[in-house]
Amino acid sequence: MLRFMIDSHPEIAIPPETGFFCAGIHLKGTQDEMREQFLQLIISYPPEATAWNDFHIPVDEFRRCLEEIQPFSIQEGFRLFYKIYASRFSKSRWGDKTPMYCRSLLKIQKLLPEAHFIHLIRDGRDVAVSLRKQWFSPGYDIATQAKYWRENILQAHAQGSQCPHYLEIFYEELIRNPENVLRQICDFINLDFHYSMLHYYDSAPQRLKEHLERHQANGDLLVSQEVRYTQQINTTRPLDISKIGVWKTKLQPEEILKYEKIAGDVLRSFGYSLAF
Repeated sequence: MLRFMIDSHPEIAIPPETGFFCAGIHLKGTQDEMREQFLQLIISYPPEATAWNDFHIPVDEFRRCLEEIQPFSIQEGFRLFYKIYASRFSKSRWGDKTPMYCRSLLKIQKLLPEAHFIHLIRDGRDVAVSLRKQWFSPGYDIATQAKYWRENILQAHAQGSQCPHYLEIFYEELIRNPENVLRQICDFINLDFHYSMLHYYDSAPQRLKEHLERHQANGDLLVSQEVRYTQQINTTRPLDISKIGVWKTKLQPEEILKYEKIAGDVLRSFGYSLAF
């Protein structure tokens, strides 16, 4: 949702999730060797189910543009990828929405010092309701969900405190007061607020068409385009305040108790009330 809100701005484009930053940091060799390694990394990441087709960039075009970087560096290779993606929409700025980068803020900041990190925090119990049934979920078990949320939130908060450009916002506040929060985000990234951001759901259906089916390395279907579209269908609709606190009716009392035993300290530290 936040991705499409920001992406709806006429100056900035945000692709589907990438995930390749941390792998790219470790590339070594001559400039030509790193350039080729970088190309292969981007077009085949993740190796178990490449996401390259989601970006709709011809490989030959990407290769040609990489060859024009003299001297080549991993930093400039990453910047080029996003510039090419943003140029598809005639936009000059870019961003990325990959949740697991929350564990790698310091690595990314070292690679791209200009990076600004926006950490969107949501009640972990609501996150569990939303995430546990997804194909990319760490597991259905509520204890697994609690540990996963707790660890990610703490990692992002700890690393973000060491980054010069880091902003924490809350999902619940974004839902209740979207314009205020979006103006705060725009100030943070030096971008003029644009009212199109409040109507993200108008462009979201077209943007979701980029999310193609994903196949495993052996060719087997991992997830269909229809399933990927359906899992994000709420981004095509206006904000719904009823999405706040769904855990109260969707989780069993014993699940809530177990979740709060594991992650209650972090929930409380971010201002969320506990049921037990």
